[in-house]
Amino acid sequence: MVLPIYLYGQKVLRKRATEVAKVTPALTKLAEDMLETMYKSAGIGLAAPQVGQSIRLIVVDITSEEDEERKPYLMFNPQVTVKKGACTAEEGCLSVPGVWADVERPETITVESLDKDGKRQVLRDIDGILARCIQHEIDHLDGVLFVDKISATDRTLNESKLKKLSKDSKSVPA
Repeated sequence: MVLPIYLYGQKVLRKRATEVAKVTPALTKLAEDMLETMYKSAGIGLAAPQVGQSIRLIVVDITSEEDEERKPYLMFNPQVTVKKGACTAEEGCLSVPGVWADVERPETITVESLDKDGKRQVLRDIDGILARCIQHEIDHLDGVLFVDKISATDRTLNESKLKKLSKDSKSVPA
């Protein structure tokens, strides 16, 4: 089921999400619905707060439509345990449509989480777009948006878009 994506200005995007006590069939279904929503929106990552659920769950899939097989990651209670280096790249967000800007993040990370079966999984020395995407989605779980990390120049360039998104989201029921 495709879920509505909450946009910049909606309060759920600014709350710290709650830990998942236990991975249940209902939460696994939510993760699957989030994947479907992400694919339909041509995204590569989605956090539960972006669909109005303030829980620590992200889904990520950096494969493209040309790839023979999808390789989605479902991560409950994800946590970056090791960070190395730094790199800057352009980011966008399904909750902040039309805004793109450079963000500096650690280049290589190790992330721990629970998988869809509630088992601990560790992904070590992840880099590139996968590392960036996971960090971006984990930020959502902490109520942080990528636009909070952009330069003053980029913020000024995007200020009118952000104000419009915030104003428009006030008219949408939360």
